[in-house]
Amino acid sequence: MSEWAAKRFWKETTVTERPEGFGVALDGRAVKTPAKAALTVPTRAYAEAIAAEWDAQEGAIQPHKMPVTRSANAAIDKVARQHSEVVAHVCEFGGTDLLCYRAEAPAELFDLQAEKWDPLLEWAAQTYGAALKVTTGILPVDQPADHLARLEAEVAALDPFALAALHDLVGITGSLVLGLAVARGRLSAEEAWALSRLDEDWQIAQWGEDEEAAEIAAHKREALCDAARIWSLAER
Repeated sequence: MSEWAAKRFWKETTVTERPEGFGVALDGRAVKTPAKAALTVPTRAYAEAIAAEWDAQEGAIQPHKMPVTRSANAAIDKVARQHSEVVAHVCEFGGTDLLCYRAEAPAELFDLQAEKWDPLLEWAAQTYGAALKVTTGILPVDQPADHLARLEAEVAALDPFALAALHDLVGITGSLVLGLAVARGRLSAEEAWALSRLDEDWQIAQWGEDEEAAEIAAHKREALCDAARIWSLAER
């Protein structure tokens, strides 16, 4: 038996203004989150993007095609209620940041990582006072606690909507530095994606690309671009 799927039941999708922000209405009825909270976002642009996703639905509603709506739901139902836990999870990536772990061999890959990644670590040091240590291989390196604390303070200051977007930027790239660089306009999402894929792309150049892995990577790349867009929508 196939599962029941909600279908489009409304004709008009509108953006509504509220004292605490902006919402979306379907034929005048306010959209709510899965937890039945009011779907209220901080900017009109954010609400307009959500409205566009709902308006684009035809027939059965397809949540996987609604990344802005999903992020807003997560921000309201989960991140706002577990803010400190989400901050801690995001900041864990600072202690094991992708950019800090370099290949032991070959020398060409090591040099490429240094060329491409060092400028971002220098940016983090200058911008946040967080000078992260670099190592080779996979054995963990202890990062200076006070430097990690400065990065954590930056993340902790975010509202739930921005934090939800940063969570995806960091999780997809495996790097707190890359996530913050996209959020603060130092990198585009495409640039961050390429930097996060140095090792994989090197291997592909040597041995060729696996079709299944390429499909997974394409989905991640799209999700990263969505997260960057959502960050910009959430900016007040």
